[in-house]
Amino acid sequence: GATCGLFPIDERTVEYLRLTNRTEAAELTEAYYKEQGLWYSTAHAPEYSDVLELDLSTVEPSLAGPSRPQDRVAVKDVAAAFKKDLPKILNQPDAQADVTPKSAVKGETFKLGHGSVVLAAITSCTNTSNPGVLMAAGILAKKAVEKGLTVKPWVKTSLAPGSKVVTDYLVAAGLMAPLRDLKFQVVGYGCTTCIGNSGPLPTAIEETVLGEKLAVASVLSGNRNFEGRVHANIRANYLASPPLVVAYALAGTVNLDLMKDSLGTGKDGKPVYLKDIWPTPDEVDAAVAKHVTGSLFQKSYADVFKGPEAWQKLPAPKGDLYQWDTKSTYIKEPPYFEGMGKTPPGISDIHAARCLCNFGDSITTDHISPAGSIAKDSPAAKYLGSHGVEKKDFNSYGARRGNHEVMVRGTFANTRIKNKMVPGVEGGVTKHQPSGEQSSIFDAAMKYRGEKVPTVVLAGKEYGTGSSRDWAAKGPYLQGVRAVISESFERIHRSNLVGMGIVPLCFKEGESAATLGLDGTEVFDFPPLKDLKPGQMLKVTAKKGDGKSVSFDCKVRINTPNELEYVKHGGILQFVLRQILNS
Repeated sequence: GATCGLFPIDERTVEYLRLTNRTEAAELTEAYYKEQGLWYSTAHAPEYSDVLELDLSTVEPSLAGPSRPQDRVAVKDVAAAFKKDLPKILNQPDAQADVTPKSAVKGETFKLGHGSVVLAAITSCTNTSNPGVLMAAGILAKKAVEKGLTVKPWVKTSLAPGSKVVTDYLVAAGLMAPLRDLKFQVVGYGCTTCIGNSGPLPTAIEETVLGEKLAVASVLSGNRNFEGRVHANIRANYLASPPLVVAYALAGTVNLDLMKDSLGTGKDGKPVYLKDIWPTPDEVDAAVAKHVTGSLFQKSYADVFKGPEAWQKLPAPKGDLYQWDTKSTYIKEPPYFEGMGKTPPGISDIHAARCLCNFGDSITTDHISPAGSIAKDSPAAKYLGSHGVEKKDFNSYGARRGNHEVMVRGTFANTRIKNKMVPGVEGGVTKHQPSGEQSSIFDAAMKYRGEKVPTVVLAGKEYGTGSSRDWAAKGPYLQGVRAVISESFERIHRSNLVGMGIVPLCFKEGESAATLGLDGTEVFDFPPLKDLKPGQMLKVTAKKGDGKSVSFDCKVRINTPNELEYVKHGGILQFVLRQILNS
């Protein structure tokens, strides 16, 4: 959640700029920072308020998972951690890690069970602009091929570099061929598996996973692995370095100690271990020094803004206003300015509100507004189907984020989201109050809107953690959510809620929906909001079905006068437009 990081500028910084074909910037950087007295050298080390020491001998390889990037697990402990986490992963307290049904793919029969790796992806996120780890993955693949190892047949693999330069230097180093031999072929440049764009699993694999209710795994070099993000049917998702992604593809399971157990049998009939194929630092450094050059960057980025010939030939309409295509299911004119007057309406009161969802801790923006595939029976799927779109052409929520009709139906539609109002059920489901009717969250939201009933969301700690996805605020706004009451917010998502005119509130320290006895069936009343102040305490009253009421104080997490203005305008979009009109 850091806004910025400050790093010392030294010779390595300048070296990197020259390597990536930015020689002029390198010279300017060195001259500027030396003149400013900010150039780092051991002879003139800065004085720090705190100095932390790290013993490099204690550093060990690790992954993160199975559902949060902050949950570090050492490679040697992955199998034990997976077994321990399995009941939670499956949402079954008595789950065991020994299910091994048979599955047939392309005529080959093999065992597939909990922990089988069915997806291994070197993705574009974060570290695939780092030549060291890409070369390491390539060298590991080369050594694995030389030993006679192959990727397990149930593993779907992919390579999606963050830059075309990666392909060039892997080819130059002779490492693209062994990666291809292990089925790590380039599928594109940009967001793929990390954001849910891996495509479907092979039919036989998917049928076995669903039929046997298996908790299979993915291993990817991305930076986010929240529930339901990577793939709707893969419950355990681990983040790893590119060479470890290749290693787990060879192993085919997370149920092993990669530091001790065999990855497979070599062509000489002997077991092959990770230590046998792991690249040395000297090997990686030599490959980078020889094959990663500034000329590669110059060649790849010389015409980066021109685009390919097909792009250049696209017809571009002229005029000051965008010409909306009413038949498009990808881009649709949004409704944010419908009925908007020249003066801000102020904050309308929230009276007799109902709870749309009651969530626990760590509800991420992927839970609130998934970016991956569109489930075939979801509200979004029904909308697309009604517009003549076949399932094979549904694409993803991320691809259709220009159509609010799709995105509002995808809000709270994550396949792994858990709403306490419907215990034991996964997915975007809730109960309409007071009828108790169970339906999709979207359908309930639209019913409340039809009844002119405002809604609120209850949540635990870290509400909105993860990607700072604008649709995680836009979607609830379009569903009619007026306020979110949580124990704490991820700071960017809190800001995004304010930007859509949704009031973020925090329970008092030590209080929560659970401690207050709130289950989501209550009717919520707020005091008048006309004179709302940033950071003030607000008393909310929740009336239960038996007539009893619970009153509790919340802190208004509108933090500044500017933010208050956004909410008074109905959101930052309306605020900006009125500013333009009034100027």
